[in-house]
Amino acid sequence: MMHLLAAEAIDHTGNDWQLVLAALLGIATVVVLITWLKVHPFLALIIGSGVLGAVSAVAPTDVVTSFSGGVGTTVGGVGLLIALGAMIGGMLAESGGANAVVHAFTDRVPPGRLPWVMGGVAALIGIPLFFEVGVVLLVPIVLLAAANTRQPVLRVGIPALAGLSVLHGLVPPHPGPLVAIDALGADLGRTLIFGLIAAIPTVVVAGPLFGEFISRRVPLAAPRALVGAGVGDRATTGDEPREATPAGRPATGAGGVDDPRDVDALDGDPRTTPRRRPGLGATVLTVLLPVLLMLLRAIGELTLDEDNGLRSFLDVIGTPVIAMLAGVVLSMFTLGAAVGFGRERISATLGGSLPGIAGILLIVAAGGGFKQVLIDAGVGDLVGRFAQDLNLSVLVLGWLVAVGIRLATGSATVATITAAGIVSPLAEGLDASTVALLVLAIGAGSVFFSHVNDAGFWLVKEYFGMTVGQTIASWSVMETLISVVGLLAVLVLSLVV
Repeated sequence: MMHLLAAEAIDHTGNDWQLVLAALLGIATVVVLITWLKVHPFLALIIGSGVLGAVSAVAPTDVVTSFSGGVGTTVGGVGLLIALGAMIGGMLAESGGANAVVHAFTDRVPPGRLPWVMGGVAALIGIPLFFEVGVVLLVPIVLLAAANTRQPVLRVGIPALAGLSVLHGLVPPHPGPLVAIDALGADLGRTLIFGLIAAIPTVVVAGPLFGEFISRRVPLAAPRALVGAGVGDRATTGDEPREATPAGRPATGAGGVDDPRDVDALDGDPRTTPRRRPGLGATVLTVLLPVLLMLLRAIGELTLDEDNGLRSFLDVIGTPVIAMLAGVVLSMFTLGAAVGFGRERISATLGGSLPGIAGILLIVAAGGGFKQVLIDAGVGDLVGRFAQDLNLSVLVLGWLVAVGIRLATGSATVATITAAGIVSPLAEGLDASTVALLVLAIGAGSVFFSHVNDAGFWLVKEYFGMTVGQTIASWSVMETLISVVGLLAVLVLSLVV
């Protein structure tokens, strides 16, 4: 309720040109601070909010009230889900469950189908994992699979990267989609259904099809397999911390064990190291349980009457927090106790997954405050009137705004937050399906053409041993394909829902 009070309290000038200047200077401040002065996005968004409020002639106390309200609302709506998702991802990584899923599929398919399987498996394990963690887990397996089948590295690697990136940009419970859902007031279940539908053609085009094309044009020598201490060391420099086992080897989830199927051969305390492989079916169920519960809720809302008892039950178990919590509890058994972890190790793994997302939560929170200042200052209403004058589709508008901020800042999260704040007033007059599609359009725009100002660009470059030119030709073009094909899928869905 705090941000609603702030919306009433702020008294902006109503001068359209002043609001345009305020928005441009506020966004420019964030861009310059992040890209040129290398200020952390959390601080950049706070300072940008102050600039926006000052130029739009909003009282300083009202800016603070609006910003604080946006922070509180965003953390309350999104922070819990990000934390619970990180816990599931932590259990999946540390137990070796992710590697078990990958090997279960890649070891049983002909070489010609390997890129397709790799894209699908990456999308599956990408549901609960942050992109950076997925890369750390998958790269050693990609290189090993490419070497064993004598295929070009990019033919196998691009589908894996595409599967991770598409899920990261389009499908909750990843931070970007969750922030947009919260900002636009979209229905999570409906967005999840549409996101999964849009993800299928997007992964296919940007993954196996583009991988086949680019692998013939960018000859890439396979770098040395990133196993052992190399992967463990790299993992500690990212957003998500990795732990070493008592034997001094990287934790299983970091890809440090030469063959994840031999986890029962590890030495050490059974309370701290996995003694058995996670079951494939149990691992897949754990990953998909939150998604299934939220999908069941969405299906119930579409097919059952409001006073139906089954719908009421589905509404409860499909509530995002309940669904994610169910996934965490299940992971404690299927990816914890079932592989031989003691209670201390399970607790340490769950707790250890949280410090790594602190930065993400702070950026998301500050972005929510920046978004609220944009809205309360009247920038969103101005953009809405502008879009009506141009007769521009709200879906295309959301995509274009996200693309512009993505190119400037290199941050998909900042692009999603800012774009959602700018176009959020337009969502008020839209039906529930269109609002859900608007979330996806913004998410698609937020991954457009990753280049040198994006940390993901350098992560992929280093792990695959590519030059800057090779990374642009492969990774950057793949991200652009994801963005464009994702938007086209959203526009097609808008014709039928």
